[in-house]
Amino acid sequence: MHDLVPYAQSVLALAVAALVAIGSNRVAELVRIPAPAIFLVVAAVASDVFPRLGDLGVVTDQRIVTVALVLILFDGGMHIGWGRMRPALGAVVWLGVMGTLVTAAAVALAAHWAFGFDWRVALIIGAALAPTDPAVVFSVLGRREISGRSGTLLEGESGANDPVGIALMISVLGASGGGWGAVGSGVGHFALQLAVGGAIGVAGGWLLLQLMRRSTLPNPALYPVQALVVALALYGVATVAEGSGYLAVFLAGILIGDERAPYKREIEQFAGAGASLAEIVAFVVLGLSVDLGSIVHGDRLWIALGLAALLVVVVRPLFVGLTLLPVTLSRGERSFVLFSGLKGAVPILLGTYVLAEGVSRAHEVYDVIFVVVLFSVVLQGGFVPLVARLCHVPMRVVEPEPFALGMRFRDEPEGLRRYVVAADSPADGCSIRDLDVGENFWVSMVSRHGRLVQVRGETTLEAGDEVLALADDDLRLDHVFLRRADADSAGH
Repeated sequence: MHDLVPYAQSVLALAVAALVAIGSNRVAELVRIPAPAIFLVVAAVASDVFPRLGDLGVVTDQRIVTVALVLILFDGGMHIGWGRMRPALGAVVWLGVMGTLVTAAAVALAAHWAFGFDWRVALIIGAALAPTDPAVVFSVLGRREISGRSGTLLEGESGANDPVGIALMISVLGASGGGWGAVGSGVGHFALQLAVGGAIGVAGGWLLLQLMRRSTLPNPALYPVQALVVALALYGVATVAEGSGYLAVFLAGILIGDERAPYKREIEQFAGAGASLAEIVAFVVLGLSVDLGSIVHGDRLWIALGLAALLVVVVRPLFVGLTLLPVTLSRGERSFVLFSGLKGAVPILLGTYVLAEGVSRAHEVYDVIFVVVLFSVVLQGGFVPLVARLCHVPMRVVEPEPFALGMRFRDEPEGLRRYVVAADSPADGCSIRDLDVGENFWVSMVSRHGRLVQVRGETTLEAGDEVLALADDDLRLDHVFLRRADADSAGH
């Protein structure tokens, strides 16, 4: 019993820190600085003031952040869903793979020629800074919803290029020797990671959906726990099989995102809460691992700021912009996507891989990565809403809706559909009476800005309206509520 009080004090301190971290999202909105930047900076300062906070160790940091990223990617995949992903799938895969490789190559060239790093270290820096980050993208967007293809592309890229970036880093660190033999070995391992991870993700998503629909658990609260445990298991299976566990988890989330299953809403809410907590934990843990004193040592700070500026001004707009040319986007959407490639927890996690491997100049590389990420989160992340307005990309704030009214059914209700009216869709500005939906479609409820709208024939639908309707099972009317350009892409 002698350690009960000190343990209680530790629990109290941890609980207070967690409450402060959760409340910091409101502070971030007021000061216009993304919450991840606050977590990083406060944790880094705290570890300098109280050095014992930074004693977790590199391996422990990696393990904690890995679990956090699994939760974030799974929730992000469900948030996107197959319905939103399908029209943009080719663009997301192309940008996620080629955009990451092009960014890594361009940053490596800059690190070697402009800042004097040897080729291996330069390639490591390029691989670390190549992926954008889902935690930062989802956090910066927060309660904002981007209409159209650019939002799906941005969110999809941030989830897809993390597995690509991590597989690339593992391949670079694992390549032995030199010359074309090492390059071939790295490319082969990289392709294996993506192929195995993709296959396990698709199979695992299907199996998870069957489990969600057919398993009978003694307590409804266990269904969300079951889903997250399966996501963690998929990561483990894919990684053990030499594949990308992150890609497997992301794909599984996408495949179940739009599917109907018992307690699906509870699963989504639980996954969202877990992802929000995971974001806080990941950035705090990574912030604690940084020594602020070493960042200002020598020319590390100036090298990092130089690379950050090149990423924002040259690499992303020019090189990734060339990669994005085959993708059909308006000029404003293209500019917005190219500006909003935010760095975050994944590059810093990749930096911990460098520390663990004992690479030459590892601590310098880690400090450079940290500063680039901080630069990206604070400056780029802070200006995302402004850039969206300048580029005429529709972005609306989704107000919280704390009250819910619903019914539970023992069996799955047949024909019950939920749609969200997209801007520039056939339903946007159309009265319910004039909807091109046929005779076997009945609108039961319409929610607008969190308030019920009386359903009449002359009721005009608006972008953002949530529509609950009854329809025949074989009736497919998604195109009526999708943006016309997205519906055309889905049709092709």
